[in-house]
Amino acid sequence: MAHVPQIKIPATYMRGGTSKGVFFRLQDLPEAARKPGEARDRLLLRVIGSPDPYGKQIDGMGAATSSTSKTVIISKSTRPDHDVDYLFGQVSIDQPFVDWSGNCGNLSAAVGPFAISNGFIDASRIPENGTVTVKIWQANIGKTIISHVPITNGAVQETGDFELDGVTFPAAEVQLEFMDPAAEEGDDGGGAMFPTGNLVDDLEVPGVGTLKATMINAGIPTIFVNAEAIGYTGAELQDAINGDPKALAMFETIRAYGAKRMGLIQDIAEAQKRQHTPKVAFVAKPTTYTASSGKTVEAGAVDLLVRALSMGKLHHAMMGTAAVAIGTAAAVPGTLVNLAAGGGEREAVRFGHPSGTLRVGAQAEQADGQWTVKKAIMSRSARVLMEGWVRVPGDAF
Repeated sequence: MAHVPQIKIPATYMRGGTSKGVFFRLQDLPEAARKPGEARDRLLLRVIGSPDPYGKQIDGMGAATSSTSKTVIISKSTRPDHDVDYLFGQVSIDQPFVDWSGNCGNLSAAVGPFAISNGFIDASRIPENGTVTVKIWQANIGKTIISHVPITNGAVQETGDFELDGVTFPAAEVQLEFMDPAAEEGDDGGGAMFPTGNLVDDLEVPGVGTLKATMINAGIPTIFVNAEAIGYTGAELQDAINGDPKALAMFETIRAYGAKRMGLIQDIAEAQKRQHTPKVAFVAKPTTYTASSGKTVEAGAVDLLVRALSMGKLHHAMMGTAAVAIGTAAAVPGTLVNLAAGGGEREAVRFGHPSGTLRVGAQAEQADGQWTVKKAIMSRSARVLMEGWVRVPGDAF
């Protein structure tokens, strides 16, 4: 019986923050997949093991969650004063598509280390011991990310004592600066930081009701609602949401109507093909709860509680881009996020999520009635898990 042999593609499997994905250098991809289009999408779907009606991604590199069904393509930057272009593909688990509409803030932490280790940074810039600053162009959303990568003995330092809730083992700290994280005119995000022009809107959601909502473009388009308005405390863990089909359907409806209100889609049905953005999250004032690790998160240790959904499921920790949205919204007096944190002006916020806590900083300023944020800052970690080649059937794309 005739068969098509597998092909080998150089790749690196990396953890970045609380996500992991398969990283490629653009020049290493098969020629047909070096440009956007069907061939590239089909290749990445096969690498990850999608679409999988069983929802397990057994025949691929994915691990059947939104946090692990991810791909990254890195190339030498075509932008002035940038080192690399970073393209992120969120691979659907059970549907045959790759969502290119947004960034992954967690995997952003792995881009700098990957760039250094894979020859994208001139050797003269790498100290024997110290830090390398990598300037990244995030190609999905057209934004700059500055990564500060620790170097020890002339190589990327991956191990260390920096602890990140949602990641089991400590590692080396990578500080990220998300520059001008709010969407501007022409970006894929509907325009201004607050696309409706309001800090809080009344969002009509059929079957749910009219909800107070803060809809923001910062890091990633995000819809924030109050936990109590939808019957939650803000201290929920994954099983409380992901094991409830009615709850998941409710959140998807909120997401779809919020997306339309933000100008991201023209018709509600379009939300089905845009799973990665926008995100939907719910916020609450601090309360003591037990994180998924069993650790107690004291009410006094956080400014507010936030739970967010990604690709239709409650995230086990917090998406990095959503953390940028949280920090930005918290810095603007009067948003639901800011009010849940106690209101007033602030330049940093520590929030509780299902796995523990996270701190993110952002400085907001208002000019001519418009809010802007110059940058948002947070720390993550990254580590190479495996490197070599991924194999896919030669007719997969």
